Amino acid sequence: MAYKYMAKAWRRPESSYVKELMQERLMLWRRQEAILRLDKPTRLDRARRLGYKGKPGYIVVRVRVRRGGLRKTRPKMGRSQKRMGVTKYKPAKSVRLIAEERAGKRFPNLEVLNSYWVGEDGRSQWFEVMLVDKTLLPEIELGKGRGRAHRGLTSAGRKVRGLRS
Repeated sequence: MAYKYMAKAWRRPESSYVKELMQERLMLWRRQEAILRLDKPTRLDRARRLGYKGKPGYIVVRVRVRRGGLRKTRPKMGRSQKRMGVTKYKPAKSVRLIAEERAGKRFPNLEVLNSYWVGEDGRSQWFEVMLVDKTLLPEIELGKGRGRAHRGLTSAGRKVRGLRS
């Protein structure tokens, strides 16, 4: 029953108690590392829905990623403005997928399970990425070299690949 009210509050953060809570938290999060391991999820209802279990082998990591489009450096010389290729570039990956890949790179012995949004300000977005010990998930194919996030097998990766409408 408590999860229902947590989910309702997080659905509209600006009109619930979450707004004031997040303003205080973001001030602290800005000073912390870009990738930080947590004891427990910030949004327990969302984490549980996406496969998190509170037992050994399951880890939650908060990742800070920049916001905005892909900024390309302007060439120094030898082109007309039209051929510069600076504006209107869109990154192929979502910011959430970038966060999952960074978490997977930081913890190579763990497998990325899923992720969810926890907050944003003008410059950054924060996601919590759930990681699992590879021995706990027998259905994951081991020995591929790269993790699920890098192969586009997480929810965010499948969306980028067009497999999730």
